[in-house]
Amino acid sequence: MAPSLFSPSAVDVPPTQIVTPDMGKLLGLVENNLLFMAVATTAFGLAVPSIGIGLEAGISPLLALLMLVISLTFDAAAVRIVFRKPSRQIWALGLVYGPMSLAGWLTGRIFFGSGHLAAGQALVGMLPTDVSAPLLVLLARGNVALAAVLNAVNTALSPFIIPFLFLWLTGIELTVPVGAVVLELVLIVVVPTVIGVWLRTKFLKQVSQFDYAWPGLGSVLYLVLLLAVIGPNAATILGYGWYALVIALAALVLNLIGYAVGMIAKLFAEDREELIAYLFTTSKKEFSIAAAFVAASGLPSEIAVPAAFFAVIQMITSPIAAKMMVSERTSLLGV
Repeated sequence: MAPSLFSPSAVDVPPTQIVTPDMGKLLGLVENNLLFMAVATTAFGLAVPSIGIGLEAGISPLLALLMLVISLTFDAAAVRIVFRKPSRQIWALGLVYGPMSLAGWLTGRIFFGSGHLAAGQALVGMLPTDVSAPLLVLLARGNVALAAVLNAVNTALSPFIIPFLFLWLTGIELTVPVGAVVLELVLIVVVPTVIGVWLRTKFLKQVSQFDYAWPGLGSVLYLVLLLAVIGPNAATILGYGWYALVIALAALVLNLIGYAVGMIAKLFAEDREELIAYLFTTSKKEFSIAAAFVAASGLPSEIAVPAAFFAVIQMITSPIAAKMMVSERTSLLGV
């Protein structure tokens, strides 16, 4: 049986941190089979949407909890290192809002021509980084502190950047609820991150002894969030019939372009860990903002549909990319 991605042999965890046999099996199951579990969760969510609908109200708390779990893996010193190099953030902003915005517009034109779905695809391309991106960076052994900071900053700037880009590319004006977006950022990203980093810094010994558990716990939250996303959108996804495959393909192409754009970071990233942070920062999109912007602007709800499809696609492809990164690292190290 293949070792867990976060087994002691994989990350050199001292014997004193090895989990109990039962808990170790559970965490290993989630970590080693996140892709298959994500696919199964997607199928289950489409078949039994009522469960996901019931979880919808808890999405924000679940995201906040996910950010707390992730931030328990790095301390204040790691954050200070990130802030010492503001050029990292400038690169991230350029990649997230530059080529990805154009990619969204282009794939929208190719797959849908014009209309609401084309506009929605363009909107997906210019969305900020998904809140769950740092988790995938953690699973892929990347720079989690860098990913968390990049995520927070480009999300905070999204209400000021997206309306300009959307008007330029589609000719449609967006009314952005700046206050709501900023409040969501503070409650879901900033507050949990500050708490987690403070706990890690203040109680390093106590927190670090559970390092084996954070990736597994994050993966469980990831699957619950996937279910919460699919349930409310199941009727919309299934309602398109065979055409749903076209929308899903458009989302997949844009998602793959995101990985390709992230690889541009090879030109300036100092190490592999930084590259991984950029990879998921550019490829993952915060889909919930699309629905909020569309509703606040009084636009047709169909414009938000591509974001719903993209949400499902990215939550399936991300575990694949993370596992590929780990496998490549293992090969390079000769483990």
